[in-house]
Amino acid sequence: MIRTEIKKIIQQAVKTHWDVDFDLDEIKIDYPPENFGDYSTNAAMKIAKIAKSNPMEAAEDIAEHLRKSDLFEKIDVVKPGFINFYMKNESLQKQISVILEEKENFGNLDIGENKKVQVEFISANPTGPLTLGNGRGGFYGDVLANILRKAGFDVEREYYINDTGEQIKKLGHSVLQDEQAVYKGKYINEIKKSLPSSLWEREGQSVEKIGSEAAKNILDAMIRPIIEEKMKIKFDRYFSESELYPKKVDEVIDYLKEKNLAYEKEDALWFKSTQFGDDKDRVLVKAGGEKTYLASDIAYLKDKFEREKGFEKLIYVWGADHHGYVGRLKAAAKALEYNPDNIEIIIMQLVRLMSGGKEVKMSKRAGTYVTIDELIDEVGLDAARFFFLMYSPDTHMNFDLDLAKEHSQKNPVYYAQYAHARMCSIFAKSDANYTNKHTNDANVLKLLNQEIELRLIKQLIRFPEIIEDIAKDYQAHRLPHYTLDLVKAFHKFYEECRVINEKNPALTEARLDLIRAVQIVLRNSLKLMGIEALEKM
Repeated sequence: MIRTEIKKIIQQAVKTHWDVDFDLDEIKIDYPPENFGDYSTNAAMKIAKIAKSNPMEAAEDIAEHLRKSDLFEKIDVVKPGFINFYMKNESLQKQISVILEEKENFGNLDIGENKKVQVEFISANPTGPLTLGNGRGGFYGDVLANILRKAGFDVEREYYINDTGEQIKKLGHSVLQDEQAVYKGKYINEIKKSLPSSLWEREGQSVEKIGSEAAKNILDAMIRPIIEEKMKIKFDRYFSESELYPKKVDEVIDYLKEKNLAYEKEDALWFKSTQFGDDKDRVLVKAGGEKTYLASDIAYLKDKFEREKGFEKLIYVWGADHHGYVGRLKAAAKALEYNPDNIEIIIMQLVRLMSGGKEVKMSKRAGTYVTIDELIDEVGLDAARFFFLMYSPDTHMNFDLDLAKEHSQKNPVYYAQYAHARMCSIFAKSDANYTNKHTNDANVLKLLNQEIELRLIKQLIRFPEIIEDIAKDYQAHRLPHYTLDLVKAFHKFYEECRVINEKNPALTEARLDLIRAVQIVLRNSLKLMGIEALEKM
């Protein structure tokens, strides 16, 4: 990556001029506003603070080293100590050859060093259909796992099945449709019909047993098929909460007792979570002897870290209603003597489905909410994925149903797919006259010297940098926005530059090479998002 090369040169300059420890990761390289270079850094101001020197002088010293590199046409130092980099045309043109050579491997990184990471997401209670919120978290978790794998991590996807506890009893009551019924909708009747009537007619049969059987049916008939067939998400493992009972849950409770991290009060057993930064202590075992979700959550946390695979990083993707659980899980990690920094909890905010400026609330099947499979049926998988992925997890989002169904360039996923289809059309027209698949010739690529061409190449070389950024901060919404920036630059190039020029075959070959590179990067980006690169539209 160009950005990495800049960091290395800066690090060399620091070692030459200052006797200070300065980690490569501390050097931040940004994309400055237009006309202020291709890259920019405030590294000189950070170094000056550590070395107690003048920021502008430090910037000039660093710039002196940078100017020796053949990557840059110009290096500017501007107040109060920013360094702006302007790439040489030749440096940019060479990147076309790199992309054409690496193809689907372009953007692959080794920053993950094959570290084992688990991403646990969706994990909806098996009490009803998957909601829009489940869909948002599902697509996010799936794409984050894809990106982490491309960045060099060993990634496993897991779904946690909450198949014990209070919600299973509530499901049992709902199937019986008694006065304690909670879950409603057409699907409850469907599940009831799928269960043998002897299940609730048998004398003494527990509500929990009925709920447990119903939960299995919901998981098998309404959750897994939607995840795997409609959402196109493949989990490496479905982990059942019941696997933790009784042994693993009892073990963590005994451990906390032995470490004097649990105490009895009001006939209940409490975890001293405030000792580890939580806002209040939490109940592990209720007065009646029933174990809480926290008890099984702690056992689950321990199980993840101590499995044979031995995950080095745990990523939880939770819904907005789980915000209050963050502190207690981090506290549990500290109590078990795990590094809480190795746990990342991402909270997905709420989704509203909008049509005609109004919120769509009702579902024929669920009764009170729209399900993710209903949405996919309405707008298609590609649109559903792209629209959900465009928003940062920590922001509430309005899903524009009308825009998602629109077949025009106002629709962002249509706009991106149309760009790929346009490229395919260009190649179909060019094959009759140009048999050479790509020249990959430096002398030919030098013909790509128009500002609009160079701007497009600059977008291409950002792709691995976007992968690196997401792998570090988990902000997966960067990817669809990058994709839109790339296709916008391509459409602009197509409007301003004639690709097939019979009078200038060398320029034609150069521009076809450029389009091939764009197509490779666009396909790689869409593939990471689980979106089809259409050849015709």
